[in-house]
Amino acid sequence: MLMVSRALLHREFVSGVLVAFVLGWVPVSAADTQFAKLSPQQLVREAVDNELAASRTASTRFLFKDEKTTVHLSQTRLLVETRDATAGMVVAQNGHPLNPQQRKAEEARLENYVRNPEELNRKRKQEKEDAERTERIMRALPEAFLYQEEGTVVGSATVGHPGCQLIRLKFRANPNYTPPTRVEQVLTGMSGQLLIDAKDKRIAEIDGILQKDVGFGWGILGHLDQGGHFLVQQAVVVDHTWDVTRMQLAFTGKILLLKRLNIQSTDLFFDFRPVPSDLTFAEGVELLKKQAAQEQSAAAPVPLPKPNEKSHRAQEQKAEDEAQQLCCRR
Repeated sequence: MLMVSRALLHREFVSGVLVAFVLGWVPVSAADTQFAKLSPQQLVREAVDNELAASRTASTRFLFKDEKTTVHLSQTRLLVETRDATAGMVVAQNGHPLNPQQRKAEEARLENYVRNPEELNRKRKQEKEDAERTERIMRALPEAFLYQEEGTVVGSATVGHPGCQLIRLKFRANPNYTPPTRVEQVLTGMSGQLLIDAKDKRIAEIDGILQKDVGFGWGILGHLDQGGHFLVQQAVVVDHTWDVTRMQLAFTGKILLLKRLNIQSTDLFFDFRPVPSDLTFAEGVELLKKQAAQEQSAAAPVPLPKPNEKSHRAQEQKAEDEAQQLCCRR
C-alpha cells in the first residue's frame, strides 16, 4: 500500500504529464534529444540493436498473468519463466475460476512435462524456434520498411516509460527489400507505425496492417489475407526490465492452401513478479500450483452467517400471527 507522501508525489507526477501532453511537450534529457536527432532509419536500427542485445543478456525471469480473449473464449493464465521453458496454468475461464476437475487436468498436463523429459525438450525446442523467428523479423525491420517521423506521444504504464517521450514513426514496405527467407516474407505487404522509447531506445509498440495477401513460412506453406492486423506493446514492468504487455492479432488466411486460418485474439500481460533465475521447470510448476491455490483462496466467497434458529422461528411465528389476524378481520 502506498504511503500518503508517495501518493501525493504520484498525483503531482501524473498532473505534470497531463499538462505536458496537452502542450505537446515532454522534457527529455540531452541523450534523448541526441537520439531523436537521428534519421528515422537510424532510430530503428539503434532500437533494434538494443532489443537484440537485451534479448541475449536477459537474466531476470518473471511470474506473471496473461488475460487472453478470443471470439469464443476468455482465459486467465499464470505463467512463470524457468531456465528450461515457460510453464503456464489456466486459472480462470470466461470470468470463473476452474472447477476441481479442470484444475486437476491443468496440473496433470504440467506434470506430464516434469515426468517426461522428451516432452519438455520438445517444448523447449518450440520456444527456441519461436524466439529465432522473432529475432529474424526484428533484424529485418531496418531494411524491410521505409520510415517517416510523425511527432511524439507520451509513454504509459503499458507502453514504454510512463510519462516519457515516445518517437512515432510511420512505416511502409520497402519496394527494394528482398526477404532472405519465407519468415520475413510477411513484412513485404505491411504498413503501420512504430513507437520508440527515447529514454531506453527500445521499441515500445509495433502496429501493422497487411496491405495485400502475403505468404509466410512458419514451417508450413500458406498465406495471410489483406487487412490482417497485429499490435505488440511492451513497457518497463519491474525496475529497468522491459517485457511485452499487450499482443493483439487479427488475421485470416489459409494453411497449406486448403485449411482456413482465422486468428482473433488479445493477450494482456501484467502483474510481473521476479523469480529466481535458476528456477527449474519442476520448481516453476510447484510455484504455479501454490500461487493458483493462494489466489483461489483469496477469491473464495465469504460464507454468510447462519441464522439464529430461535430468532428465525420467532419471525416465522410473528408472520403467521399477523396473517391470522388479517384473516379474522375479514
